[in-house]
Amino acid sequence: MADAVRGIGRRQAGLAIGMAGRNARVRTAGPLRTFAVDIGGSGIKALVLDEAGQSVTTRSRVKTPKPATPSAVLEVIVDLATAKGEFDRVSVGFPGVVREGVTITAPHLDPSWQGFKLAGALQKRLKKPVLVANDADVQGFGAISGKGVEMVITLGTGVGSSLFVDGTLFPNLELAHHPFRRGKTYDQHLNNAALKKAGKTKWNKRLARALQTLERLFNYDRLYIGGGNAKHITLSLPSHVKIVPNEAGLLGGIALWR
Repeated sequence: MADAVRGIGRRQAGLAIGMAGRNARVRTAGPLRTFAVDIGGSGIKALVLDEAGQSVTTRSRVKTPKPATPSAVLEVIVDLATAKGEFDRVSVGFPGVVREGVTITAPHLDPSWQGFKLAGALQKRLKKPVLVANDADVQGFGAISGKGVEMVITLGTGVGSSLFVDGTLFPNLELAHHPFRRGKTYDQHLNNAALKKAGKTKWNKRLARALQTLERLFNYDRLYIGGGNAKHITLSLPSHVKIVPNEAGLLGGIALWR
């Protein structure tokens, strides 16, 4: 994964940087530890990573509060951080477009996220430097090889996507909200609500069509599928398409700091 992020500047990668350094405390002794958070529409996950990107704590998951307002989600993250012990910096995957520390869209959370300064608010609470990126982008960093055209889609409460060329990220690719079939978007056909309504068989048929369309559109060398609903895939996938563990959405957080 180190090769996958070599030469990618934080701004180029579309990362939200919350580093008002005077208020951020970083330990000077011992290896750096990164508190990685994955905010989802149904659950908020967290663990601590060492400098090599390996987990040094168990993965914790708490249900996303309803309504999922910024203040409610921040409380959950602070509680998770307290339970994880010492760390030096924070990486966050957020389910929407993120620019310069600000969450621009949040289609499966509360509308009050639009224009919210997440990186700065979280840094103020945790007193640590914070980086935030789109959750599918973070999951991509945890999955890709860094060679060729690689695409990631996540199937959960909503649909996420990211695209890399030789490890370089094209940030905030919101493919989910692009028209797919019959006047509906990829998200409307494949999100969690669609899965529950259509059932697994029909949902898998839709996914098969989507994968065929995406391959013709992007001509990717490899496709990685993540997210909580990836476990419902019954398709026979080709060799260049791989299901990745949901934990990749946390493990990729180390890449934001390289």
